[in-house]
Amino acid sequence: MANHKVTTTWKKNMLLESDNPSGKTLLMETDPAFGGTEQGMNPKALMLSSIGGCTGLDVMALLKKMRVEVDSFNVVVDGNMTTEHPKYYDKVSIDYYFSGSDLNEEKIKKAVSLSEERYCGVIKMFRTFAEVTIGVHINE
Repeated sequence: MANHKVTTTWKKNMLLESDNPSGKTLLMETDPAFGGTEQGMNPKALMLSSIGGCTGLDVMALLKKMRVEVDSFNVVVDGNMTTEHPKYYDKVSIDYYFSGSDLNEEKIKKAVSLSEERYCGVIKMFRTFAEVTIGVHINE
């Protein structure tokens, strides 16, 4: 069983710095309306980035194994934030965009499905508190 530990340190005002088990760091802060200065990323939005990163890496690794080459690929994650405290994402849509020539739609959809259902732990975590929908878009 893997154990990850991060340390988040207050820098000044509403700015925090957080490390990662790999040793990398990132800055986080609140919105400017609440004292942020736009130096860091919003912690809740980072959760959406985590979905994109987790499933995106899964899909690219699976497509490589399936010998599917794409010219470009991106994941767009859109979260609906509740209005009452504690605010959280109650609905999340994940849209995968692929472009290239002679793309194998069946293999692409299989890679997305495997990530969504088997490999991406971030999607699994989100499903405990949010409705998650998936869209696959090829050469759009």
